[in-house]
Amino acid sequence: MNDSASRLMLLDTASLYFRAFFGAPEHLAPDGTNVNAVRGLLGYLTRLVEEYQPTHLVCCWDEDWRPQWRVDLIPTYKAHRVVEEVPTGTDVEEVPDPLEAQVPIIRDVLAAYGIAVVGAPGYEADDVIGTLATGAGMPVDVVTGDRDLFQLVDDAAGVRILYVGKGVGRHERVDEAWVEGKYAVRADQYADFATLRGDASDGLPGVKGVGEKTAATLLQRFGDVEGVRAAAADPDSDLAPGPRSKIAAAGDYLAVAPRVVAVARDLDLPRSGAELPREPVDPDRLAALTEQWSLASPTERLTAQLAAR
Repeated sequence: MNDSASRLMLLDTASLYFRAFFGAPEHLAPDGTNVNAVRGLLGYLTRLVEEYQPTHLVCCWDEDWRPQWRVDLIPTYKAHRVVEEVPTGTDVEEVPDPLEAQVPIIRDVLAAYGIAVVGAPGYEADDVIGTLATGAGMPVDVVTGDRDLFQLVDDAAGVRILYVGKGVGRHERVDEAWVEGKYAVRADQYADFATLRGDASDGLPGVKGVGEKTAATLLQRFGDVEGVRAAAADPDSDLAPGPRSKIAAAGDYLAVAPRVVAVARDLDLPRSGAELPREPVDPDRLAALTEQWSLASPTERLTAQLAAR
């Protein structure tokens, strides 16, 4: 995997199919099933493959969207998205029924194409992305609407984020200069920045009274969360009384939050099988799915784009 002409694309798949579901008009299959997320995801794939010409591509999957080990550390983690708690398994995420019905179809279509889907028990897609992006041996484009993954940006390693927060068609190419220009911290400080600032979308409270500007200033001065905590605990440091008291009051949170926010980079995942096919591996199955779910237009475009590479 060290071919200089190779390029790996990692998709935060749920981020994209949620975006497609909420952003694309309803499209009904012959049996009345809404398949707008399936069609939208295929359209995104076609656009991204055409623009970036990846040689390898992985649809990274949430095998556990709210890992218990993260909840044990911060009970509020993604708690607002839970519709049903499962004591001995994965809590049920709030997903609209018309979208939930489309997820197995997405898996079936990806399998018919031979596009790699990778998840890890007990971990989120972010952790799969973090692991596959680390030591990939080739440039990596991570496609996501999740700012947490900015922590992976590494110019030297060729890892950048294609951030779809404003839409796939208006995505931004996030490198180290972009992160520093936007947040006034280095990319390798972004996880600590998010820890201090908090993130309501993930149920991370952050340090009460510390917003983006203060978080950035603290990291500029003290390097990381541990450096900030050490300064708050040191009566001889020049940390002002206001932030000192706020950091001290958040001691329990700051002791565990960095582990929750940091994406895993060392999971035991396959590194082979990510080659992007030039044609569907199971054309008969794809044809059947295309007819069953009214996918002719998006599958034709994606198939043509794969062949044109």
